[in-house]
Amino acid sequence: MSTAQQELLHLVNRRAFLSRSVHGLGAMALGSLVHPARAAKLATGSIQHHEPKAKYVIHLCMAGGASHLETFDHKPKLAELNGQPMPESFTKGKPIAQLQGKALKVMGPQHEFSKHGKSGTEVSNILPHIAGQADDLCVIKSMMTDQINHDPAHTVFNTGTSLPGRPSMGSWINYALGSECDDLPGFVVMTSVGGGQSQPIASRQWHSGFLPSRFQGVKFNSSGAPVNYINNPAGVNRERQMDVYGAIDSLNQQAFDQFGDPEITTRISQYELAARMQLSVPGLMDTSQEPQHVLEKYGCQPGDGSFASNCLLARRLIERGVRFIQLYHRGWDHHGSVKSGTEKTAQLVDRGTAALIQDLKDRDLLKDTLIIWGGEFGRTPMAQGSGRDHHIQGYSTVLTGGGIRGGMSYGNTDELGYSAVENPVHVRDLHATILHQLGINHHRLTVRFQGLDVRLTGVEEAHVIKDIVT
Repeated sequence: MSTAQQELLHLVNRRAFLSRSVHGLGAMALGSLVHPARAAKLATGSIQHHEPKAKYVIHLCMAGGASHLETFDHKPKLAELNGQPMPESFTKGKPIAQLQGKALKVMGPQHEFSKHGKSGTEVSNILPHIAGQADDLCVIKSMMTDQINHDPAHTVFNTGTSLPGRPSMGSWINYALGSECDDLPGFVVMTSVGGGQSQPIASRQWHSGFLPSRFQGVKFNSSGAPVNYINNPAGVNRERQMDVYGAIDSLNQQAFDQFGDPEITTRISQYELAARMQLSVPGLMDTSQEPQHVLEKYGCQPGDGSFASNCLLARRLIERGVRFIQLYHRGWDHHGSVKSGTEKTAQLVDRGTAALIQDLKDRDLLKDTLIIWGGEFGRTPMAQGSGRDHHIQGYSTVLTGGGIRGGMSYGNTDELGYSAVENPVHVRDLHATILHQLGINHHRLTVRFQGLDVRLTGVEEAHVIKDIVT
């Protein structure tokens, strides 16, 4: 039998199998609304290769590129050389964004640093609440990435590559582990703004790529209707809505019988989830019943759309078993006024971040939840007027919870904060470590796509950062 004949036979057998199977899936569609826990269990797989240290991930993305030199990487030598020409030995042959071809002058740190906790971790004075959690933090000071502009750099962080169409990190994790929650998505995204230029974030940053679309992130609104179109139209009650679901389910089954497209089964499952979300999401997003002391701890008010409110919602999502949560704060792009800008933006994220860490810790959930804090890249040691340009050679990312060692710094940049010179950590190394904490061997989490076994960490070598995990 020729290769072409074998492929055709495989396709026919696959479609026949799926056609027979879809009737079972279709029968589950409305039934799952009656027995959601059973349906969720049937729909959830688990690809784990060793005992996990974490169950959930919260990515606090400081979109725009938080300056490591004003947050977690104290460089006294930078202050000493303030205003002097940047030594060419640091920058020669290195990629530079908007400062390319311009005179490069050193800009000293714009804020003071202090040591905190038993560990003596150095944190900028603009982050006093996060500094209070110093002994639970692991500060990676030697991060590196490939792309020097915002959108491609976000794409690298989220998908492991700048190539379009690849699954996001949250989708890979949702695909591998499924959700522990039967009435919410396994991957939720929220955004907030303030403090600097509002860096745009494309929805493809949380897309499922070539994975089934049910694994993509679902964006929740921070204010107003929690999810677009979650409310029934005027005059449509629950019973009539269920009639619509039943009719759509029947049409989807007919379409699958004809075309055998697995995405149709995804569509069926997404209608099921949408129906359950109509009941669960309003209660989830209503934080008005939270005790006043909790609201004060986070520094938010119900429905104010702030990063702090999103942090509180992240805790509520973790309590309900949502696997992967991304909170983007789009306010860290400081090409000008880096001193006042970083201070203002820090005030918007500092308290909420610390409250989330402490709240999870108090509820015995931090040990199961890996939190990542950082941007798509850092900022240059060189001045761009009163600001700093994009920087990819060395910057800081903070981890806590989920089996990460607290009270430590890992790696280092040179004396001016330009290049990672001690224990460099590429984004793909961070991905490998995140998967490892979830019980996943990054080499073995692969999906066949266009003739290749594709994985989040790509074809280049990636390493688990063993020194930072318990």
